Amino acid sequence: MPQIVFLPHEELCPEGAAIEAKSGETILNVALQNGISIPHACEKSCACTTCHLVIREGFDSLEESDELEDDMLDKAWGLEPESRLGCQALIADEDLIVEIPKYNLNIVNEDH
Repeated sequence: MPQIVFLPHEELCPEGAAIEAKSGETILNVALQNGISIPHACEKSCACTTCHLVIREGFDSLEESDELEDDMLDKAWGLEPESRLGCQALIADEDLIVEIPKYNLNIVNEDH
């Protein structure tokens, strides 16, 4: 089983976390199931950028992003070459190190 290491995030995951994950799950679903409340304003439909993540290790093991995800990512704050939307990035068989950006473009966060 691959492991996802979430780097510390001041609000969402202050201590960081290492979580076992099943291949085929999205990074966002694994985070949510383990108490890491990454925003997802569009309810995981690839229609916003609130679940923007940066994959620090293991990026190449993920399936390539499609055109819709790429279009959404172009709007993300702090876009990097290893950026993905957590709702679209399917875990393969390699471990991942994931950074949750400090900011996103979510005007209203109803989770807080």
